[in-house]
Parts: sequence; structure tokens; C-alpha cells
Amino acid sequence: MSDATALPQRDLFDLPEGVVYLDGNSLGPLPRGTAERLSRAVGAEWGAQLVRGWNDAGWIDLPDRVAARIAPLIGAEPGTVAVGDSTSVNLFKVLAAAMALNPERRVILSDAGNFPTDLYIADGICRFRGEGWRVEAKPSEEVEAAIDESVAVLMLTQVDYRTGRRRDMRAVTEKAHAAGAVVIWDLAHSAGAFPVELAACGADFAIGCGYKFLNGGPGAPAFLYVAPRHAATVEPVLSGWMGHAAPFAFDPGYRPGEGVERMKVGTPPILSMTALEDALRLFEGRDLAALETRAQDLCDHFIAAVEARCPGLVLATPRDRAVRGSHVSFRHPEGYAVMQALIAQGVIGDFRAPDILRFGITPLYIGEADLDRAAEVLGEILDSGSWDRPEFHARAKVT
Repeated sequence: MSDATALPQRDLFDLPEGVVYLDGNSLGPLPRGTAERLSRAVGAEWGAQLVRGWNDAGWIDLPDRVAARIAPLIGAEPGTVAVGDSTSVNLFKVLAAAMALNPERRVILSDAGNFPTDLYIADGICRFRGEGWRVEAKPSEEVEAAIDESVAVLMLTQVDYRTGRRRDMRAVTEKAHAAGAVVIWDLAHSAGAFPVELAACGADFAIGCGYKFLNGGPGAPAFLYVAPRHAATVEPVLSGWMGHAAPFAFDPGYRPGEGVERMKVGTPPILSMTALEDALRLFEGRDLAALETRAQDLCDHFIAAVEARCPGLVLATPRDRAVRGSHVSFRHPEGYAVMQALIAQGVIGDFRAPDILRFGITPLYIGEADLDRAAEVLGEILDSGSWDRPEFHARAKVT
């Protein structure tokens, strides 16, 4: 039985009965068995072994084990991925390294619609460095035309977090390299959703998170990638003890570890990394190309269902599956309230300002029947105007 015919496999996850979960692109659901694995890590490892767990339970090697599982999902060569810290911290690390590779230039080029933390980190590091460094954030459709000999670093997210538009990693990377720029890819909405080909596309650096399509849990450790041609020479700005060549030699001076090891910083978060390691077993032996095909079939199905039932909504996601990630977005001027009404009916998506209703399409646990129900409930909410109630307009901290 192929991946396509075997899906969905809802029993792989501890999902609440009766809920249609269309927000795995924001927070993946709990894999079945991960809670028990965490319980063992807390009781049998931390509780019983105490500090001996670093050796006896293999905690010290956990980041490398997790990195080895993530590498094939993003098309990375063995030994080029490091796991730990958040996506924002990892972006700071690789951005500083990328800037140092182009010391005569002063421009970080990005998409004005990029996820805000990427732009915040870039702006912050430019202000910290001074020396004329600046961020140029162009409208999405103008970014590629703006790649020229002034650009030191091109920093892009492969799949737009609002619309789901997917950039051509190979073509964009080749154009940037031809202009002498270094390229960083944010894979937050790519890793685990479809095959990523960092090595084949010639990417210089990449970052991504563990809590979306990888299902590693809220705040799961993030990852970074450094191409082998850079790994031995990049100088980490955050030179923490876990990136030292011999952390337990306790040398007073910093000596960078081999290759991507030097990009590690502090003590790894063992419990959250244990959850991520366990979640990644769901990808063992799985055909990501088949997963992508199934996801795109479902995206097409959902777009058709929503447009038939809810003609007033405006599609924000590309219709062309070749340039689409694994989520579908629609626009509505009262999108926040509409989404809260939808969630109250057991169909969980999310809202992204200013007007985006966003739905993650994850074939591992979503099928056509789920999407048909979501479209029908959404139609009922819009037809009845039931979204226009005070409780649905009240903004929570997290949207």
C-alpha cells in the first residue's frame, strides 16, 4: 500500500474526537506514544538517573540524533544540520555567518511579507553591526528583480506564511549566486510538508522549526543548516560551550567545533528535544513526494469545496499547485471573528492579520471528509452571520 492510498492515518495522533484539525502548519498535533516517551524521560531518566542521564540515557548525543533524522527531510548532506535554540536565534547565527562571507557588501534583501521575526532579527543585527548594514524588504513580486551586486545576503522563506505561495528554491538560489549573494532559506512551512532539496539547490544556509509539520510540540527545538563548503570556515558569533571543540575540557578560550558543530550554543533542552525525536519517527520510510502529491490533491479539493459553499471568500493561495505549499488561505474582512466561530464548531484553523483565514492541509491525519465538513461549517457560519458575536470579536493573545 502506497503512502497516498494509506492516508490519512489519524490513529498516529492523539487528536480529540470530533475535531477537524487544520492548524498543523502552526502547531502539529501530539503523536500517539510521545506522551509515554516523555513520561519515561522524566521518570526513568531524569528521575532515576539524575545527572548520569547525560551519559547513561544518551542525552548528550540527542541533538545529533535529531539532526540526523531531520537532514533527509530537507535534502541536507549528513553532518550539516544542528538542532537547538529557536528559529529566531538560529537565524541570528546563520545571518551573522552569511554577512561575514560578503564583508564588502551591506544589503540584506528580503520579502516585505516575510514572517516578521525574520525581518526583526535582520534589522536588529544590522543595527548591532552598524557600518552601513541595512535591510531592504521588497514586495514579494519584486524581490527577485532586486537581486544585484549590492546584495550581501538574500533571506527568504520558501513558503509564504500567509498565502502559502512557494518560491522556486533552485532558480532563486542560482540567480542570487550569480550576483554574488549568499542565500538563507527559512523552511518553517516546508520541512515535513514536502521534499526540500537544500544540497541539490546549492543553498548556503537554512533554518526551520520543529513544531509545525514535524509535530515536535509547542516550542520544539529548531534546526539550522550550513552547506559543507562553509562549515569549516564560518565563525559563530554566539560562541557557546556546546559549539566548542571540547566542551568538557573547559578551556578558557573558544575553539570552534568541527563543521556544523560550531553552530551549537548552549545546553540542549532534553525534554522538548526528546519529544521532537519521538515525533520524527513518523517520517521514517515515508515517501515525502507521495505526501506532497496527496497534500496538493487535498488543497485542490478544499479550494473547490470552499469556493462552492462560500462564494464571498477570496482565495489568497495560488491555484497552481506547483507554486503552493501545504496550507490554503482565504481572505475575509472579519477573518478573526469568522475563525473563532469556526473553532467553536470544532474546525480548527488560524487567523493571520490583517484578514487571512488559514488552513493547514496535512495528509497524515486529514482526508476529504474532514475538508468537506470544514467547508460546510464555514458556509453555515457565513450564511447565518453567527460569527458576528461579541465573544468571537474579543482578541486573544494568540491568533
